[in-house]
Amino acid sequence: MANVGVLSASISGRTSFILFLVSFVHPQNAVVFQPSFLISNGPKVSAFLLGNTSGISLNLKTVSVSSTTGSTGSPSCVTEATRWALKTEQMGKSAIRVQLTLNQSLHLCGENETSADCCPKPQCVLETLQVSACLGSRPQASLLIQATINARLFPLHAGSDNNTVFPNQVYQPLGVCPCDLTSRACDVRCCCDQDCSNEDLKIFASHCLLGPFGGQVSPAPDFQCSVRSAENSPDWFPFLCVTSPPENNPYLGLFYQGDTIAARPGPSFQEPVLSAPMPFTPYIQGSPVVTSDDKYFTIPQMVLGRCSGAPVAFLENFKVECVTLFHSCPTSPPLKTLQKDLSVDVLNGQGGVVKVNLTDDKSPDLFLSSGQGERLRCETVTLALDYKFYWKENGITNISLTRTVGTVISNGSLTTRYSVVFLNGESTAEPNSGNPGYQVGRPVIAGILVNNTELIQRTPINVWKPVGDGLCSTDSMKPVVFWENSTSGCLLPVGKENMSECDLLRETVAALQSALTTAAYVAQRGNPDFTTMTDWLNISFVTPNSSTAMNNYSGVCSDIPFHQRISVWSLTTSLVDGIPQREIQALEISYGMSTWALDCRGGSVSVCEDPEKRQLFPLTSSVTFFDVDTGPAKTRFQINFTEYDCDRNDVCWPELAFPFTRYYTGEPYFLSLAKGMILVFMFVTAAILGTPWRQIRQAWHNV
Repeated sequence: MANVGVLSASISGRTSFILFLVSFVHPQNAVVFQPSFLISNGPKVSAFLLGNTSGISLNLKTVSVSSTTGSTGSPSCVTEATRWALKTEQMGKSAIRVQLTLNQSLHLCGENETSADCCPKPQCVLETLQVSACLGSRPQASLLIQATINARLFPLHAGSDNNTVFPNQVYQPLGVCPCDLTSRACDVRCCCDQDCSNEDLKIFASHCLLGPFGGQVSPAPDFQCSVRSAENSPDWFPFLCVTSPPENNPYLGLFYQGDTIAARPGPSFQEPVLSAPMPFTPYIQGSPVVTSDDKYFTIPQMVLGRCSGAPVAFLENFKVECVTLFHSCPTSPPLKTLQKDLSVDVLNGQGGVVKVNLTDDKSPDLFLSSGQGERLRCETVTLALDYKFYWKENGITNISLTRTVGTVISNGSLTTRYSVVFLNGESTAEPNSGNPGYQVGRPVIAGILVNNTELIQRTPINVWKPVGDGLCSTDSMKPVVFWENSTSGCLLPVGKENMSECDLLRETVAALQSALTTAAYVAQRGNPDFTTMTDWLNISFVTPNSSTAMNNYSGVCSDIPFHQRISVWSLTTSLVDGIPQREIQALEISYGMSTWALDCRGGSVSVCEDPEKRQLFPLTSSVTFFDVDTGPAKTRFQINFTEYDCDRNDVCWPELAFPFTRYYTGEPYFLSLAKGMILVFMFVTAAILGTPWRQIRQAWHNV
């Protein structure tokens, strides 16, 4: 029978050994030490006794090695007193772990120290131990241990905390002892190490490290009078050398003051944990938002090319989209969120707290597929988190959160959205779209009257925004953006039953289109006053002319308002810092009609026969911006003769002097003016010295 033994020799010192040995024990009743011989440099030694350990006792004694034969004699079952403690631990039916521990301190004895618990010389322990495994009074196996242990060098003044005190560099350099590499321990051959006692220095006093690494970091500079040498110094050296104390050495640091810093942990590959921030109030732009339990308020953001939780900065808006691969349904944030995790208390920067107001927006089922395999159906997945922070001065007045949740059926990837926007004022405040006129790319501001008063409540004008499967029931809306023409739409499933009731179908389609725009007024400028009606214009609605005539046959409905057309007329009224300021002059909403009929041709006969089948019909919406030209009517010459038209020619003579105007920003104005004056001077000089003036002078002299 083969027994496999593993030895672990643990040395709590500078050296540790792990020995892996394999022994084969054939007699069933025999025992053996693994290994049978050890060399120890530390105060702890471990080995294993393998075999039939029933009734086995262990005995420890110190033995001497013969100088002639090198043997230690036969094992003995007699126990002797040693400075080692023997401890055993049963490791199974056929193994015992044997451990020896030195019962003596390893520090070097002082000059007047007479205690037996110290080392009188650097080599503290040098002896041979024998452990005998005995069955009764008969030895069965033995273990020899050669112990050679040196004394340890302990610091002269042990620290009481984990702080490091740096000296004031105005009077002492920071690296006063570069060879001091071990904190609170004496480094061998480092004679400037303050942790070394006098006894330690005696060991290597004649072998100290030299140069800057050994502590000579402040050599006398060359201009000191004390470093003059007869061979290299010039004759004028005594007149120009400097005599100054060593405290005024140029090698001393003058950039940092001494301080006490706490020790920092080493680098780690684990994900860092954000420490609790110090509470600060009030908020300033860029400072992180803090919760009531002194933690950063974090949401997913784009950090180093990937989405991860990051603190929200005060007055810093952002909007990111994160892509997540679906391997299993999410069970933790940010894709799986709970109300208690989102409705947290946030410090408002004014000494109080603000609670996040959560509103859920349920999205229909999303069918996403980007690969092969079984689709996962995950319910109540968080698809978007849209935060609105309302602020005033240096504090937060309110926080609203819109969470979009839905069911995702996917075997690919999912894109989620996270946004933060800071709005000035109370909860009803919204950002302007320009100041004073509209700016391109900003939303068109619209609204309705509140309870027949002159107070306008802001309401957006929307167009269709197709997502997912493109159905009108699942599509969302997007606001109309100034000076950006767009056309979008969705699909409406219609069946045989719907086509049998055309009036109801028209009302359904009209209701869907009317839901895009619920506003009755539109703002003329980008920063309207919501309490002044003169800043607002009535929205013109063109009512579609619906036919009341009955259809000739079923499956066909006419006058369906399938298209909503938004027309906006704007005018450039002024320039502010070279940026045109545009105002809306009128906004009209009209509808395009169409006749819908079920397609029963070819393989689509089932749509006309099966009431459960549906045919998809498009609903569209568009927005078009028109520029209003209020200038005088062009003459026939301006219309036909386009040589001086700067919009239709590369050469624009009316703008010949453009570089001399304030609108030219290619170089500073004073340089443009100076160059222009030089050109004028050269033109006048050429005119005076040219042919016309020369002929006049000749005629004058001939008179």
